[in-house]
Amino acid sequence: MTKSNPTLIHALRQTAQRLSEGANYEWGHMGRCNCGHLVQTITKMTDTELVASIDHKLDEWTEHAKDYCDRTGSKVEDIFEVMRSYGFHHEDMVNLEYLKDRKILDRLDDGRKYLKHNQREDVVVYMEKMAELLEEEMEVV
Repeated sequence: MTKSNPTLIHALRQTAQRLSEGANYEWGHMGRCNCGHLVQTITKMTDTELVASIDHKLDEWTEHAKDYCDRTGSKVEDIFEVMRSYGFHHEDMVNLEYLKDRKILDRLDDGRKYLKHNQREDVVVYMEKMAELLEEEMEVV
């Protein structure tokens, strides 16, 4: 699972801010979806560069995450390795894509129990709450 890391926390907040400011968001596009935006922030790639850099045999990050295996030599493996170096694992990719990590959802302070995975505003809330949780975990350690 996600490990607290100041760089990851910063990337989550930076991504949430970019989305809040109107970055091109499209849940069905690998470079502009929930995971795609975080990967853009961490790798400094554009949405177009990101899509062009992977073996586009699958349509979603969750499919790549489920099929992810170390040492396959695929281009998407490199992206997962970079994400893991930030403390963000393939399970986290699935949770981010569908906004479904219960630890994060339990932090919602507006009475909601879930977020819509394809709504920009909900993605922003999820990333902000995830950054808060990771920051608190760092303080405990």
